[in-house]
Amino acid sequence: MRQSVRQTQIQVCARFRVDPCEAFSGEKVGISENATAGLMPLNGLRHPPTSGVTGWYLWGGTEFSEANDFFKPVHLAHLENSCELGLKFLLLPPGWRFLTDGTYEDVWLDPAFIEVND
Repeated sequence: MRQSVRQTQIQVCARFRVDPCEAFSGEKVGISENATAGLMPLNGLRHPPTSGVTGWYLWGGTEFSEANDFFKPVHLAHLENSCELGLKFLLLPPGWRFLTDGTYEDVWLDPAFIEVND
C-alpha cells in the first residue's frame, strides 16, 4: 500500500481518537459488485477480524442485500484498483462504520458490530 494512503489511514484513526487496527494486504475484505462499479455512496462496516479476513464489508448505494453472494472476497491489496475511496478508513477498529461519496463523509462507532467477550 502506498505510504500516503497509510499516513491518511493513521490520520483518520487519530481524528477519531482510536488506535489503528491493522488490515494487511494479504487479508480479505467482503465487497459488493456495486461498490467496485462505483455506485455511491460507499458504505463500510468492520466486524472483528478473523484469520485472513479484515472484518471489513463494503457496498455501494443505499440498498443492502442479505443475499449470500452479495459480498465477494477480495484481497485488500486489490482495493487500490477497485475501491480506492474506502482505503482511508480501513485501519479503523471493529465496530466502526463509514459512508462517503468522496466529498461528504460520515464515520461512526456502531457497538452492534463489536464482539462482546464476557
